[in-house]
Amino acid sequence: MNIREIMNSDVQLVTPSTTLKDAAAQMAQRGIGFLPIGDDKLAGSVTDRDIVLRGVGQGKDVSTTTVAEIMTDDVLYSFEDTDVEAVAQNMGEKQVRRMPVVDADKRLVGVVSIGDMVPHLQADTAKNVFAGITAHSQAA
Repeated sequence: MNIREIMNSDVQLVTPSTTLKDAAAQMAQRGIGFLPIGDDKLAGSVTDRDIVLRGVGQGKDVSTTTVAEIMTDDVLYSFEDTDVEAVAQNMGEKQVRRMPVVDADKRLVGVVSIGDMVPHLQADTAKNVFAGITAHSQAA
């Protein structure tokens, strides 16, 4: 099974000039904790935790600070035709809960989370993925 079959394709890039306040409002409105950032192609990502720790926690003004100032620019991503098991293993190794999905031209086409994959994983893969992420969460 390819990741495109289970990814959430209802995803949009926010521009690097989006303020932290607007990013947080979008997350709240959509019930999500992750936003991919870019103009045309994926350039980074920001999570609700990034906004709190790198923005608010550092005393930044959420009305004027942009997501580009706090985003993670070393973005992991998966191609849409990659096998679900391979993506899950990579997410476990890299200790990430969500991963952008791109097409062959590296244009954003979706996002996949560990939760999206669980019903489609072999038991051993799921165990290894959660072990890696849990270890990371406890260390953070």
